[in-house]
Amino acid sequence: MTDDAPVLVTGGTGMLGREVVAELVRRGRAVRVLSRRPGPSVPGVERVVGDLTTGEGVDDALAGVTCVIHCASEPAKPAHDVTAAARLLLAARSTGGAAPHVVYISIVGVDRIPYSYYRAKHQVEELLEAGDVPWTVLRTTQFHPFVALLLDRLTLGPVTVLPSGTSLQPVDVGEVAARLVDLVEAGPSGRVEDMGGPQVLTVDEVVETLERATGRRRRTVYVRLPGKAFAAFRAGHQLTPGHATGRRTFAEAVAPSSDG
Repeated sequence: MTDDAPVLVTGGTGMLGREVVAELVRRGRAVRVLSRRPGPSVPGVERVVGDLTTGEGVDDALAGVTCVIHCASEPAKPAHDVTAAARLLLAARSTGGAAPHVVYISIVGVDRIPYSYYRAKHQVEELLEAGDVPWTVLRTTQFHPFVALLLDRLTLGPVTVLPSGTSLQPVDVGEVAARLVDLVEAGPSGRVEDMGGPQVLTVDEVVETLERATGRRRRTVYVRLPGKAFAAFRAGHQLTPGHATGRRTFAEAVAPSSDG
């Protein structure tokens, strides 16, 4: 792969995508972002307006590209993820030259947890494996900001309702972005080793860490939620303790900033 060829980032304006774009720019790579809407100009970053779910703008976005980091995702509409990936792969195979290397970000446990969004992510993995394009898949655990956001979403008034018997392994988004760019430079590698945060934390420990960081006390109620998906979470299929390669802890991520 030539270093002057642009790397296309789908979902380049999202939580992970922004970090990936910044990391590529730091490493001196040409970057192209596929986005549904026009946005501000960023030095070193080209922006193409398009939509993977309809195919609009995808051919233009892929022109001259030798690698794609596919971060675009819609957790609330998991079927869109499968459609988007299929359109991306079909377009990648029709570029007229060698198909670009597609690096895909997935989630630990997508093949073992029967949750609709996870099923869609696993289907995308299967499309990549069968899609006749060079590919790499990295599965990671939960991003630090997502963990804090999830707790807020589970809070009803003064009470936070938590699934009992569950643990998390939060990982730093910037570290994941750096790993994805490493995989661009490594070339097609298939499914690589999972990447998890440095600590496995019970939901109790997550709440305690947030309370220490924010000074906000939570009234918590623990509920044993029914269903196969929650049973899989209790079994720890969302964790990868043998691949705790992340460095920044959850406590470090949520600690109050010393700036100002």
